[in-house]
Amino acid sequence: MWNKTKFTELVNINLPIVQGPFGGKLSSVLLTSTVSNAGGLGSFGCQPFYANEITDIATQIRQNTSKPFNLNLWVNDKDENAKDFDKQAFEKVVQIFQPYFEEVGTEPPTYPLPESPTFENQIEAIFKVKPLVFSFVYGIPSDDILEKCRQLNILTVGTATTLDEAIAIENAGIDAVVATGLDAGGHRVSFLEKPEDSLVGTFSLVPQVADHVKIPIIAAGGIADARGVKASFALGAHAVQIGTAFLATQESGTSNIHREKLFSTAARYTTLTKAFTGRLSRGLRNRLTEELKTFQEAFAPYPLQGKIAGKLGAYPANTESNPDLKALWAGQAAPLLKYHHAKQVIENIIDAM
Repeated sequence: MWNKTKFTELVNINLPIVQGPFGGKLSSVLLTSTVSNAGGLGSFGCQPFYANEITDIATQIRQNTSKPFNLNLWVNDKDENAKDFDKQAFEKVVQIFQPYFEEVGTEPPTYPLPESPTFENQIEAIFKVKPLVFSFVYGIPSDDILEKCRQLNILTVGTATTLDEAIAIENAGIDAVVATGLDAGGHRVSFLEKPEDSLVGTFSLVPQVADHVKIPIIAAGGIADARGVKASFALGAHAVQIGTAFLATQESGTSNIHREKLFSTAARYTTLTKAFTGRLSRGLRNRLTEELKTFQEAFAPYPLQGKIAGKLGAYPANTESNPDLKALWAGQAAPLLKYHHAKQVIENIIDAM
């Protein structure tokens, strides 16, 4: 049976389908619980939230499903050069964005920029709520954190953009690995090399990982229907993680503007940009990404860039704001999207397998 794999056995779910965990407040309790209730693994991206908020989110998910679910965090929550980002550097970035602030009629942010949640704070919520699955990007948690997860019976899932990262994840004793290719929407979550030097396609990455690691492999990037699922399994994956197809559904936390774009011809054209958060991310091309192409290395480090671009309504992407100036995350398989509800995405995969 196609749906009985090392990953479904590990997590005790019926379908080897993982919903991508969306940061930027694009995840929703409804989507997470809908996917879990359908037999897959629903996920919630907790990157923008403090520990007390994560606790509340987990409570809400459990009110909507008794099935396993996944909470996701960013291990590396701040770029190294963020500590050196002074007022002078801030003013240079604001100057780049000044014409756009004037266009939308808003004042730029003021220095210093507000603090963001930290991984150190957020991980305490994971220990408290004990989801069956804790996944993470941008690195590997400390040995102490991984050991505590084992003691609490929390399964861990790391995310790799290269073979070297996948091997490092297995060597750390992590339970499963997401092999995410450059086709995927959202952030490029590399941690051993720069994202620009870690751009391996999903269907090149998965078989490499399959040849070198023994833990379950979850293929991610460029998978929107049963054809991508079949290809992933043929190359050695034990599950798939589907992002954009679930992001486009009515159950997700994104904006109606974003959904409309994902079902339009605009979905054919994606790009990698740092304009919205300071970290390399894949989204739909729009005026902001194209006009600021030459400024990629001039933006503020993460998470500060998001606080500047956010004043345009650009980020988080769940706001109903000008799509020309907005973060519209999307993977390269976005032109394949057909379904407006999460159950339809899952049912149509099942029917075609």
